[in-house]
Amino acid sequence: MSILDSKIPSGSLKDKWKNHKDHMNLVAPNNRDKIDVIVVGTGLAGGSAAATLAEQGYNVKVFCYQDSPRRAHSIAAQGGINAAKNYQGDGDSIYRLFYDTIKGGDYRSREANVYRLAEVSANIIDQCVSQGVPFGRDYGGQLDNRSFGGVQVKRTFYAKGQTGQQLLLGAYSALSRQIGKGRVKLCNRHEMMDLVLVDGKARGIIARNLVTGEIERHSAHAVVIASGGYGNVYYLSTNAMGSNVSASWKIHKKGAYFANPCFVQIHPTCIPVHGTNQSKLTLMSESLRNSGRIWVPKNIEDAAAVREGKLKAQDIAPENRDYFLERRYPAFGNLVPRDVASRAAKERCDAGFGIENNDTQEGVYLDFHTEIIKKGHEAVIEKNIHNATEQQVYNLGKAWIEEKYGNLFEMYEKITDDNPYETPMKIYPAVHYTMGGVWVDYNLQSTIPGCFVVGEANFSDHGANRLGASALMQGLADGYFVLPYTIANYLAADISTGKIPTDQPSFDQAENDVKEKINFFVNNEGTHSVDYFHKKLGLVMWNKVGMARDAEGLQTAINEIEEIKKDFWTNVRVPGTADGMNPELEKAGRVADFLELGQLMAKDALERNESCGGHFRTEYSTQEGEAKRDDENYKYAACWQYNGTSISEEILHKEELVYENIEVKTRSYK
Repeated sequence: MSILDSKIPSGSLKDKWKNHKDHMNLVAPNNRDKIDVIVVGTGLAGGSAAATLAEQGYNVKVFCYQDSPRRAHSIAAQGGINAAKNYQGDGDSIYRLFYDTIKGGDYRSREANVYRLAEVSANIIDQCVSQGVPFGRDYGGQLDNRSFGGVQVKRTFYAKGQTGQQLLLGAYSALSRQIGKGRVKLCNRHEMMDLVLVDGKARGIIARNLVTGEIERHSAHAVVIASGGYGNVYYLSTNAMGSNVSASWKIHKKGAYFANPCFVQIHPTCIPVHGTNQSKLTLMSESLRNSGRIWVPKNIEDAAAVREGKLKAQDIAPENRDYFLERRYPAFGNLVPRDVASRAAKERCDAGFGIENNDTQEGVYLDFHTEIIKKGHEAVIEKNIHNATEQQVYNLGKAWIEEKYGNLFEMYEKITDDNPYETPMKIYPAVHYTMGGVWVDYNLQSTIPGCFVVGEANFSDHGANRLGASALMQGLADGYFVLPYTIANYLAADISTGKIPTDQPSFDQAENDVKEKINFFVNNEGTHSVDYFHKKLGLVMWNKVGMARDAEGLQTAINEIEEIKKDFWTNVRVPGTADGMNPELEKAGRVADFLELGQLMAKDALERNESCGGHFRTEYSTQEGEAKRDDENYKYAACWQYNGTSISEEILHKEELVYENIEVKTRSYK
């Protein structure tokens, strides 16, 4: 097993990445076609990595379980991508982005990685503009910016409310070019089933063709995992239904440490749950908090009347509204970080002020009326309209909102049948992003030599809470500007290795293990569907490993998941066969991994006796209900090593986090 060495370069923070690149080993252009690389995942991180490596001359195989790389979940990102270009002249800088990210992550991320992320962020925008990504522009034609939670500058570049889609199309165009040149072989409708190690190094994968059911062997000199996060362990989340943890979990069980699994982000602006048959939640972009004000009725009687349908939001006078984020956090207001905004909304709803008529009364308002009127008055002045009527002001303000967020408002109305221009949106926090993931060093390599992990699948940049618009930034930074350098440093030793043969014992064993599990699923005479167990797991996770956690609930969760797991392996029923398309078989393997991961998440949360970012232990909070860190005992990344068949046997390793360039202090947005 490899030693836990983060490989952070020496020297000053601002020079680490430059000096590191200057002294890394290289693979000469005429030698790169001797090297094979596998990339698992075609989202922003995987797509950009595969395209860039192929452009450099490596032979790349890229795998996705979707029918097209364009179906990757990165397409769902709405609000924008951060970069420290300071186009607005409002005080932004590389250091400011670095500091905001460290602070937003509640001082639980690695300093060197975060600074590098901020440093290369500006390159991403130039790259994407050259690809034709239609970023929003201001009146003069310059790239426009908006703010996101946890910052006091405008640094977020956007393409209306479909930024992820446009960025993914940019990466996909680069990838398609390499597919056309024959440098990338695309294996769509394929799922990675296991990692193959040869002499301790990652040398290939076992994949299942999801159309034919065929089990395939694929070899390479290095394997890159870019398969996203694990939010679907909660069943209900903003993730695509197919998003899963299996690729990351498979390499974890082969020796890759899994870091900070309990760090899960709850997004504050999602459409509330509307019934027990719902299978997915819908995110409303954080960019809406630029223009919307979050509130609940100030009087509990009004909240009850709203839930009963006796009172509408517009009937509640402004003085009878509690704009609770503005009240509690005046310096940042509605743009506090996601974890802070989510807990504040939960507190109001738990106190009885929720406005949604569901079993749990979970819902608050996101209201745009103030912004509509404000922008309307600005437009009246700009257009030199004298004695404008209230309706003219409203119409002009509405037009401004529509230009900025129109597709988001249309989406909300189609889902809820409410017009958000006329009545406030109803929102509530939901599982969105996972900051935890496979542990990687500064080179993005896991504890398995030759196995690299990029994007949301790794743990490296966001600490205990990710700032909005930083996921797209990290994915493209890793794929375009970090991995192509660091993987070359590793591959330089493989120039004379030759092709990795697949007819060797390591591939035999891995394939047999995969087939054995598949045969179990299709032949087990169970009584319950895969979704039955996934929903049971999700309820335990949300109720006991969700926004608020305590020791008793976490221990109960571990025990309850163990019972669900035993029931799953006894009573799961997978209809159909293994020799063709079988979505239930796909789900069975993924839920099996979620069950094990869920236990580790609860175990990790139980071990961390503090509150930080998205990890909120109710026993460790201030009198005002804010997170209370314990820097003396828990300023580390918790790195778990798989050690057998039981999660209780996982071994904890600690990567101590050292901050030499910032002051670690209590996080405050007041």
